Amino acid sequence: MISHRGSSDEDICACKGVRRCLRCEQVKGKTEFETNYPEIVHRYVYDAETKQAVSRDGSAASFPFHGVFLWENFISEEEEEHLISSIDQNLWNESQSGRRKQDFGPKVNFKKRRVRLGGFNGLPVSSRKLLERMQQEPFLSDFRPVEQCNLDYHPQRGSAIDPHLDDSWLWGERLVTINMLSDTIITMSLQEAPTGEIQVAVPFPRRCLLVLYHDARHKWKHAVYRQDVEDRRVCSTFRELSAEFLPGGQEAQLGAQLLNIASSFQGMQL
Repeated sequence: MISHRGSSDEDICACKGVRRCLRCEQVKGKTEFETNYPEIVHRYVYDAETKQAVSRDGSAASFPFHGVFLWENFISEEEEEHLISSIDQNLWNESQSGRRKQDFGPKVNFKKRRVRLGGFNGLPVSSRKLLERMQQEPFLSDFRPVEQCNLDYHPQRGSAIDPHLDDSWLWGERLVTINMLSDTIITMSLQEAPTGEIQVAVPFPRRCLLVLYHDARHKWKHAVYRQDVEDRRVCSTFRELSAEFLPGGQEAQLGAQLLNIASSFQGMQL
């Protein structure tokens, strides 16, 4: 039986396919899992001041890296403590690759492109002030999220998230994440045949807000690797609607419903 509250070693993980965590590796053994690592990897580090991807060993030229916005110390230590206390009062559901999650948003079947309101009753009340603060930044002044996903990472579970691109049929241009409890690294990756994969490590400090947009949203995959989770880490990711669900789009009516529900800030885990 899957536990929804704690992170006991007796919990059964939710990994499927090639997804893996420390718990399922202990049961199945590491050899049961496929490895599909790129043969050639060119590694860079993102410099927030210059907005450049800088070669780790200086063997390659730096290049502009578009689509990353960092807001350091977006929340205070006191706010972080309050948010974590509030988040931990809700049920944590087991997710893949050693993560736990909480979803505040509509039920979505991305393959069939179907959206159901289900039990969606809004974003949690604790997010109202966060959103108001975000909107004070000109770049986020019109940011109106309709989904909040809280994720819990812990090194004892081998938590990670594989390289991926977020859906762009329902979700819009900006992905906004607040990082709490510990620093981590977001690894951006791009396959450049025949030269191999390019990886750009984006440092993501504790209590910082990160926005992925433009190329970093649509061109580069993003991941958090197991080795970059050194302590418990909780993050809240907010997603806005795509143009198809905004005025003038084919799903504008549904989009208006979602925006209205989200902005009630009455969200509860059902």
